[in-house]
Amino acid sequence: MLELDDIQHILLTRTPALTGRYEFLSFETPAGGQAWLSELLDKTQSAADAVDTMDDTHRWVTLAFTWTGLKALGVPDESLQTFPEEFRTGMASRADILGDTGASAPEHWVGGLAGNDLHAIAILFSRSEEQCRRSVDEHDKLLARTPGVRSISHLDLNATPPFNYAHDHFGFRDRLSQPVMKGSGEEPTPGSGAALEPGEFILGYPDENGPVANLPEPTVLSRNGSYMAYRRLQEHVAAFRDYLKQHADTAEDQELLAAKFMGRWRSGAPLVLAPGKDDPVLGSDPLRNNDFNYKEMDPFGYACPLGSHARRLNPRDTAHYINRRRMIRRGATYGPALPEGAPDDGVDRGIAAFIICADLVRQFEFAQNVWINDKAFHELGNEHDPICGTQDGTLDFTVPKRPIRKVHKGIPAFTTLRGGAYFFLPGMNAMRYLASL
Repeated sequence: MLELDDIQHILLTRTPALTGRYEFLSFETPAGGQAWLSELLDKTQSAADAVDTMDDTHRWVTLAFTWTGLKALGVPDESLQTFPEEFRTGMASRADILGDTGASAPEHWVGGLAGNDLHAIAILFSRSEEQCRRSVDEHDKLLARTPGVRSISHLDLNATPPFNYAHDHFGFRDRLSQPVMKGSGEEPTPGSGAALEPGEFILGYPDENGPVANLPEPTVLSRNGSYMAYRRLQEHVAAFRDYLKQHADTAEDQELLAAKFMGRWRSGAPLVLAPGKDDPVLGSDPLRNNDFNYKEMDPFGYACPLGSHARRLNPRDTAHYINRRRMIRRGATYGPALPEGAPDDGVDRGIAAFIICADLVRQFEFAQNVWINDKAFHELGNEHDPICGTQDGTLDFTVPKRPIRKVHKGIPAFTTLRGGAYFFLPGMNAMRYLASL
């Protein structure tokens, strides 16, 4: 039975937020950090709170901490050492494993995200711009009256149509395939896979292999917690559009090539079910837009290329132990939309996402290292994920066809990592424990 009143809402609910801000913070004293946390405890919703008040709520607060942040709050060293190594050392130290090299390397990250003084994040989601301004003003006032806590940087989110909260800046519909937890009250949509054991995402519960040992201590700190990998990906919209124009003759062919890169049409319609033409009605239907597999319906990638983004990030029935690799994804777009036909304006725009899981190595780092950045994924030989993989202009993207195939050479980087971090997402009781250290 899930303890919904002790689980932060972001783990189980996707709120109808349209905008917001991410605040990145540093604790200069344990007392300052504890005072800041104490004031935000009653503003942070549990999963039970979020479900009960969804229709009446206009703002949602989520809090999470780095390993150095837990240390700065005063967590004893014997407890800190029970956290897994990848979380203790942080995302920046794992750059080679994650493929965060070249322009995406930590030395190029913005907002102080690669530094050891990054201690916490406050995720302030809002339903309207007016509510967002009120939430930001309230948090600014909290910082002003709380010595020992400072803001390192912030990222404002953007919901400008048509690339709103449900689309990325490339124009693709987002948030289409998410795992479902047993006991959450949610039923998986057709094709989304069976509901999974809560321990795949939340600490303190059995996972797909049974009871989980070696959790962080004390139990009050780890129970109902999880890990979040934060990724801020800049999307090079003009470069993406230019590539399509240079490698496809007509507007229809450009849309098809874009869909081949992504594995879905911009509407969200999957190529496996709509191989030759977009089907927006299919793309918007949650009972149909995930109802497909690869092994039987498209084993050779004639519809959805083997190396497409969607196929890499969720190989479905073609992957071993797929239920042990699933992750929850949350986040939003940032930056203004680039008007259609406009040249590159130099403005930073993209997706700022959180990948939530119980095991950063088995789930998130495996996906980054093997699914996204393994050249030999599905025995392709010289490819990374064309959308979010590490690209240096030397790799390919293969579009299988009958009787011949087309290999696109020299794929440029359509995205660049601008920052990232590993956070621990405590349960509600754990945050009370941290505030009272």
